[in-house]
Amino acid sequence: MPMSRRALAAAAVALVLPLSACGSGGDDGGTTDASGKVEGDITFQTWNLRANFKPYFEGLIADFENTYPGTHVKWVDQPAEGYPDKLSAEAAGGTLPDVVNVSPDLVAPLAEAGLALDLDKAAGAYRSEYLPGAWAGHRIPGRKGTYAFPWYLNTGPLFYNKALFRQAGLDPERPPKTYDELFADALRMAGETGGKVATLANVPTIEDFGRYGVPLMNEQGTGFAFNDPKGVELLTRYKKLYDAKALDPQALTATGESAGKKFLTGAVAMNPGSALDLGNFRKNAPSLYRDIGITDQITSTGHVNMYVMGVMVSSRSRHTPAAVAFAHFVTDARHQMSFAKKVAIFPSTAGSLDDPYFTKEDGTDETRVRVAAAKSLKNAVNYTPVLFSDQMKTALRNEVAKALQGKQSPKEALDNAVNAADRLLRQG
Repeated sequence: MPMSRRALAAAAVALVLPLSACGSGGDDGGTTDASGKVEGDITFQTWNLRANFKPYFEGLIADFENTYPGTHVKWVDQPAEGYPDKLSAEAAGGTLPDVVNVSPDLVAPLAEAGLALDLDKAAGAYRSEYLPGAWAGHRIPGRKGTYAFPWYLNTGPLFYNKALFRQAGLDPERPPKTYDELFADALRMAGETGGKVATLANVPTIEDFGRYGVPLMNEQGTGFAFNDPKGVELLTRYKKLYDAKALDPQALTATGESAGKKFLTGAVAMNPGSALDLGNFRKNAPSLYRDIGITDQITSTGHVNMYVMGVMVSSRSRHTPAAVAFAHFVTDARHQMSFAKKVAIFPSTAGSLDDPYFTKEDGTDETRVRVAAAKSLKNAVNYTPVLFSDQMKTALRNEVAKALQGKQSPKEALDNAVNAADRLLRQG
């Protein structure tokens, strides 16, 4: 995954891999014994990290090999483009590396195919070393087990334009903290500017439904449930924003990049982001940077959204003790802290976020964002269901667009989206 991109989410490509030929779905990948001597040759595959972090990973591997004589780690780094397809080909061809950099959506089909080691069984002793929400990030609904060590995390605040708040008669030092305040402020912003300035630039995604407190799947993990009354309520409120031009008219086709440009140019008043955005504001929009406001994600659940990257161990590894030991080595507290200081991400290990690096501000906006994000991550959750594929995201977006345009009711839109997602889920 390209670490230079804004926020971890940008590269978490969702795809249900065609793995039916690779293993039986009845094999939970958890019977392999991870005890025994740590030795042998293993392969470690990452996701577009070599260009920027070659010295770090070469040093980490050398450290591991010195710690465990008799081991040898071959590092393979794959480009970001086509990474899910590469994983699919490796799985189908029986060449899946021993240790693999994955996101939750990519580990799900591998676990279903019996190719991901169940770490609750094979490495459960390490579970307490990680934040509970991060460890749970690689679980599959309706299936027992955890199928990857949590690695680095990311989240971010909401940025807002204080100048636009002042022009609309809103207090720039009191940004909205609840959904009621957000929708009220957005309608006022649109009214005061004659619809020229929207507050938001994106239609609601599955994460937004999660933050609003909407149940996303049934308890068995066999179907989606975001068409419940609370989900309909959220989409109805977005429809009101859209009609009032409080939601940018181009939101129906907006991407994260285009929404960011809208915020950069003052066309919208609020936009999610991360500490990485501050440098962009400083360089490309100095007037915005001087008037930038930073506030927490809005949530009805008390838990912000967390993006998590993981390290999976293949259940077919010929050297399982070494593979598990190395995956743990990559993701232990010492190495996660070292990595976090090289790039704007956060460690998933328990206690790491209490380090002064994540708790002490020095007066800069960068540390302000880092400290706030680290605090929120302690009880954050990954709202995007690991079984929610790109096709499902597209179906939801299309149905939401129809509802906002008045072509169907919010209830009809979400019913259609759930039906489409359930159909895709059954197809596997």
